[in-house]
Amino acid sequence: MKLTWDHVLAWRMRRQMLEEPETGDPVAIVRRLCGVQAQVASSARTAVAIRQREPRPESVREALESRELVKTWAMRGTLHLLPVEEAAAYLSLLAATRSWERKSWQRTFVTADQLAAIGEAAHQALDGRVLTREELTAQVIEKTGDESVAEHLGSGWGAVLKPLAFQGVLCHGPADGGRVTFTRPDTHLPGWPGMRDPAEAAAVAIPAYLAAYGPAPIEAFDQWLYRGALKKADLRSWVAALGDRLTKVEIEGRQAYARTEDLDDLASAGPSATVRLLPAFDQYVLGPGTGDAAVVPPSRRGEVSKTAGWISPVVVSGGRVCGTWTAEDGLLSVTVWAECDVPRAGLQAEADRLGDVLGGDLTLRVRTG
Repeated sequence: MKLTWDHVLAWRMRRQMLEEPETGDPVAIVRRLCGVQAQVASSARTAVAIRQREPRPESVREALESRELVKTWAMRGTLHLLPVEEAAAYLSLLAATRSWERKSWQRTFVTADQLAAIGEAAHQALDGRVLTREELTAQVIEKTGDESVAEHLGSGWGAVLKPLAFQGVLCHGPADGGRVTFTRPDTHLPGWPGMRDPAEAAAVAIPAYLAAYGPAPIEAFDQWLYRGALKKADLRSWVAALGDRLTKVEIEGRQAYARTEDLDDLASAGPSATVRLLPAFDQYVLGPGTGDAAVVPPSRRGEVSKTAGWISPVVVSGGRVCGTWTAEDGLLSVTVWAECDVPRAGLQAEADRLGDVLGGDLTLRVRTG
């Protein structure tokens, strides 16, 4: 089957609830997107709200409080919101990378034996409890007798705690004022399904990814999950095991996989005329990655993927990134790239909608850059 990028991008816009919001349920939105990056909490709330029929940024907090969503380190080692029922599938694949066993990682942080001891101590300390970072660090040191791990455990980057999150040992707990807390998913989350065998997890995660960001080569899934860290033989095996659930397609000469059930919709999709203003770190960009030239023009990648891992808020028109924006003190400043033709009416409609999400009227200012 041969497709055009107009087909694919229009279909992705619809699947990611950017053409037409389908629900107000934040859990359903996060599930469709295979998680929402939450390094910046306000961006995560906005990413969900712009996809809701009636934007309610506070609904993310409510879903965390009701324990339907969990906040934990996941894809690419970054904080994500995940639906509790599906979280273990993604985490199990991250755990399968065994990234902490690399000699370079152990030289930089702690040895594999130290990490195993930290994991056992954290598992005991967090049994039915919620602890701050400082409390958890003190408990781990007391149980292991290893004071050398204190600096690593106290780091806000969480490098030593991320492998424990991948293995389902811990997740983020309820906010304690401005302090981060941790707990155990199996004792804190009523719907926690338990960790999965990697092959079983792949049978959930790969189709879910393609249902939002497909059609795509399996390497795109690997990059999205953890920057290409999965074993290639395992990937090939998992794809083969999915059998006729997946179909190979061609997108303007590029080979990719699609869910077989999506082929008819893909063939009839597009092109999209929709204009959207997406927040920083939006999944529409992160799913395929900023290196995907079909979504982000290579000459403009540096304006989207900034230093220190920052992903800019973007203007999307027709499924392609066409500019960036900022909002401050009631002023919405939009930069539309010179090579793009973005309807002013579409930008104004988005300014009005974004104002509803952010809780105030926005004055639109557009420039060409």
